[in-house]
Amino acid sequence: MARKRPRRTASARAVSRGGTWRWMLRGFALVGLVAFAFAAWLWWDMREWQPDEALYPEQGAVIASGAGPVRFETIRALGGAFVYLELPVTGGAADPGFAARLGAARAAGLRVGVIHPFDPCQRADRQSGDFTRQIARDPELLPPAITLVPLADGCNPNVSDAAVESELMTLINQIEMHTGKPAILRLGRAFEGRHGIATMIQRDLWLMRDRARPDYAGRPWLLWSANSQRMTQAAEEPIEWVVVQK
Repeated sequence: MARKRPRRTASARAVSRGGTWRWMLRGFALVGLVAFAFAAWLWWDMREWQPDEALYPEQGAVIASGAGPVRFETIRALGGAFVYLELPVTGGAADPGFAARLGAARAAGLRVGVIHPFDPCQRADRQSGDFTRQIARDPELLPPAITLVPLADGCNPNVSDAAVESELMTLINQIEMHTGKPAILRLGRAFEGRHGIATMIQRDLWLMRDRARPDYAGRPWLLWSANSQRMTQAAEEPIEWVVVQK
């Protein structure tokens, strides 16, 4: 006759459950530690990371408006062939160091371009007027770039999507007429998602995504901001590192 298995007491079951929970908590802690270590390694690696020069032989940098001192000769030594200098937002504070940076970049043997940050809340005429006052027509400059990142959600008064797109097209035409070169659209993911600019306006694209090749435009790009926070000997602050598609 089979012997009956003794029934586990409530206290024994509680001890068993407690042991299971302790192992689960240890597992969660280990997963969290691994995730933290990976994030820390990725952050550290990204500080100096740049795409392989064998794949992207032409590389350069973006210098933000109002940036501190920049050693442009160091950018060249790091493999940079060009820099794009960002203009201040229309109506914002002037950037007294812009002209000096442009001259220093050229003296270091770098090709130079200019970035205009598009403001969806302002009319195109005001923005293009600001651009032409700051940038003389110069055949040595690279094609102008227009950053398309902010959305019109915070505009006062409200600006419709159709109005944003109309003003952008006007601004592109005015900047191109002044510079004599087709503009490059430095297109943010959210702006593209709202307006579909990549299919609406046929210009070269400049996309932005740290480390991973961007694909949100649905068509090939010319420039890629591959590391938005690269730490180098060229400046105390991080700089944006850019590559050109072959």
